[in-house]
Amino acid sequence: MTTEVGVRLSIADALGRLMKDGLPFRFEAFDGSVAGPVDAPFTLRLLNERGLAYLMTAPGDLGFARAYVAGDLELDGIHPGDPYEAMVLIMSQLRFKVPSAAEMLQIVRSLGFGNLKPPPPPAEEHLPKWRRALEGMRHNKRRDADAIQHHYDVSNRFYELVLGPSMTYTCAVFPTADATLEQAQHEKYDLIARKLDLKPGQRLLDVGCGWGGMVRHAAKHYGVKALGVTLSREQAAWAQEEIKRQGLEDLAEVRYGDYRDVTEDGFDALSSIGMTEHIGVKQYDEYFGFLQSRIKVGGRLLNHCITRPNNKITTTGAFIDRYVFPDGELTGVGRITMAAQDAGLEVRHVENLREHYALTLKGWTDNLVANWDEALQEVTVGRAKVWGIYMAGSRLAFERNEIELHHVLAVKTDEKGNASWPLRPTWLS
Repeated sequence: MTTEVGVRLSIADALGRLMKDGLPFRFEAFDGSVAGPVDAPFTLRLLNERGLAYLMTAPGDLGFARAYVAGDLELDGIHPGDPYEAMVLIMSQLRFKVPSAAEMLQIVRSLGFGNLKPPPPPAEEHLPKWRRALEGMRHNKRRDADAIQHHYDVSNRFYELVLGPSMTYTCAVFPTADATLEQAQHEKYDLIARKLDLKPGQRLLDVGCGWGGMVRHAAKHYGVKALGVTLSREQAAWAQEEIKRQGLEDLAEVRYGDYRDVTEDGFDALSSIGMTEHIGVKQYDEYFGFLQSRIKVGGRLLNHCITRPNNKITTTGAFIDRYVFPDGELTGVGRITMAAQDAGLEVRHVENLREHYALTLKGWTDNLVANWDEALQEVTVGRAKVWGIYMAGSRLAFERNEIELHHVLAVKTDEKGNASWPLRPTWLS
């Protein structure tokens, strides 16, 4: 393909030069240029030069997110709380090509060399990795606390609107396809309780406990004395109020602090629900070693976390790292089971629940759409847009098996190998 280098391209023409098969959506730019089918299900509008500069200086998901969160890029025909359908179309039909050096020069010259200077990122964006590195090595206590607070200390009321009454920000378990989100979250906690074989009078430690859902469930339905720990001050305050409201103070406690500062041991059971994603793969051995040290012989551990379909160590993408989970890392269930085994635990059961997480995310986005106006009273429109993109994209990733959700159930045997384990699983009955 030959290119007339001296010809100035419109923004739509420049975008067209980067497409293999054309655009699956309608595109309109502030210079008046348009591209894509007129009858497309949605329209993407680039409103100004700042948005163009975001796209040019951070190609891919980060640049798109910056322009969209800042309000410089609009999706017409799609609710900002649930851009799932748009993401399905983009991910399935949008194909980029690598332009020649001459084409690239023409594109950049047409769009303006001045737009290669990155604008300040939106206020919702977290610090880049090199700036976070000034706070010390990944996953030290200070840096972990900062990362958790960036995501969770937003607004408890906002989380209530998105998550629903259970205030549970982890994968639910749907007993039937038509179960409500609340029914599925109750089933998730109960499944974990059954897998841990909880009984009245036992002690449970829940690390990374969020708003205390597992702690309250174990105390209320199983008579267990439960301790939860979270690095989010907002979560701990909400959880303690809810424990008090339900009259569970004698059995349940949620503590603000680092799990590594828990000095109690001899727990009958330990749950780690949505925690492993935050600690870093290199810390797995230390993490599972700590958990093993906190349960008694015969005690069980249930680890519930997002995984990859392979055992490579992967950091999250640029958008997730800057806007959702700074310093997040994922790997496959094989590495998790290996770390548990190396810590002296016997792995007895593994279960993949990824389809359940896709359903969970759909429930959360439905809540966000239904409560959009009230949500904007709690957070910026940019923050709400971040949640819409993040949840819709994650739903799609679970559906496509790009990420998974695993339960790993393990036990601490005695020195003779006695696991105090039934011949067949009892939690299925």
